[in-house]
Amino acid sequence: MSCGVALAVSLLLTDPNIALAAALPPAAADAPVSVAGEPLFAEIVSRSGALKGVVQGWIEAGAVDQAGFAVGPAFTGLRAQAVELATLDMQGHMVLKERGTDGDLKCILRGIAEDIPVKIAAVEAATTPAERRLALEELHYLLNDNVEVITAPPQPEV
Repeated sequence: MSCGVALAVSLLLTDPNIALAAALPPAAADAPVSVAGEPLFAEIVSRSGALKGVVQGWIEAGAVDQAGFAVGPAFTGLRAQAVELATLDMQGHMVLKERGTDGDLKCILRGIAEDIPVKIAAVEAATTPAERRLALEELHYLLNDNVEVITAPPQPEV
């Protein structure tokens, strides 16, 4: 028995995950590939998740009830980070467009890139705590969608 075969057999016998992976059928050649592990898309997920957490914290703590919330340093800092995130989303859209990807993710990323500034402006334009809360909740949902659409398993084209 050659050394390579002996090594392969010993690995199969020592790690059950290798045997399980080997038993799975190979992926179809035309199966969609997830982009979640690519650096740009991982960065989008990371930033969006972090901003979502900040917004959720503000909602839960009642920070939106404070007068001047939208002009305070915390919100203006988030606004700057959200603009950067929107730019990354548009870059993600362009990457997928250049690859010739016809999937929904390309369009969703463009929509999110266009919607982030709209949601930020809604928070700034809100005149009551209730309006600010609603605008922040909508921003929270958008940031959550940004994470979920990238990390969701890719689906075949229909």
